[in-house]
Amino acid sequence: MDLFTYYRSTSSYRVRIALALKGLDVNAIPVNLVRDGGEQHMPNYIAINPQGRVPALRLDSGEVIIQSSAIIEYLEERFPLPALLPDGLLHRARHREVAALIGCDIHPLHNIAVLNRLRGLGHDDDEVQAWIGHWISEGFKTVEALIGDEGFCFGAVGLADVYLLPQLYAARRFNVDLSGFPRICRVEQWTLEHRAFRHAHPDAQPDKPE
Repeated sequence: MDLFTYYRSTSSYRVRIALALKGLDVNAIPVNLVRDGGEQHMPNYIAINPQGRVPALRLDSGEVIIQSSAIIEYLEERFPLPALLPDGLLHRARHREVAALIGCDIHPLHNIAVLNRLRGLGHDDDEVQAWIGHWISEGFKTVEALIGDEGFCFGAVGLADVYLLPQLYAARRFNVDLSGFPRICRVEQWTLEHRAFRHAHPDAQPDKPE
């Protein structure tokens, strides 16, 4: 399998974590989102992913799956062990709540395309930074209320953690104040000590600039 990725893309990051947790090897193909206007807009990449975003997973059959949520669901169904979702319908729903909150309500509002649009509409860097901080903080208030008091988000490592650590990476990248989120910061420490999460971290990616 080929994974089209960018080292600090949070959606690519979550797919890399899922792959690492399942012990799956892929050929990482970097797509630089900022070089020369963004390699994701080049015709050769648009032919792979018409949306012009990362990640995209190309299967050995040549079929391509886009959108991190669809990729992770595919991996969970195709390679069910080790599982990212626990037994029990309600427990699985709890993981999906956090994943959806991050993937649908937090991350899209600081996506590079959104930030470029804000700048294009005349907002300066301070205004853009305030926008990012507001929406990450608002989302984290809910995540903090949803997750448990011990271990990973819900005790054992799972889907919620796959989504949360990349969002924490983005929060720190944008200098968001995390002092009001002790549960979230606890999960961050647990994940950063886990081999699969360290393997997937942006700092460990070959396309990270020197």
